[in-house]
Amino acid sequence: MTVTIEERAEKAVELKNSGGYNCTQAVTAALADETNLTEEQLKNLSAGFCAGMGNLEATCGALIGAVMVAGMKTEGKGTLKIARQIQETFRERCGALKCRDLKTVTDGKPLCPCEECVRNAVMIYGEIFQ
Repeated sequence: MTVTIEERAEKAVELKNSGGYNCTQAVTAALADETNLTEEQLKNLSAGFCAGMGNLEATCGALIGAVMVAGMKTEGKGTLKIARQIQETFRERCGALKCRDLKTVTDGKPLCPCEECVRNAVMIYGEIFQ
């Protein structure tokens, strides 16, 4: 049974909302079968990248997760070009790349809530690699 990218995106959102995964971990875990690592290994590897690159409110953790898996998928060959594609599409859909900007509340809601960042990161990864 093949898992669709939409199902993977929803899994990532569920993992994020479970309280046991940060944004980076949720994305890497949802895409684990795209790598040669286990979900648990990816969860451990990506543990420190939440809240904008380790709590710096810089690059969104969900975006980092998608690029990490892209690096595994491409075995490091051509990853920079794909990372740029992921980043550009993510910026178009979410409105920013930095956690601080994505969480900025305007009119009572953030620019792009974490759940949407996670969903978009997985969807964008899937669209690029389908």
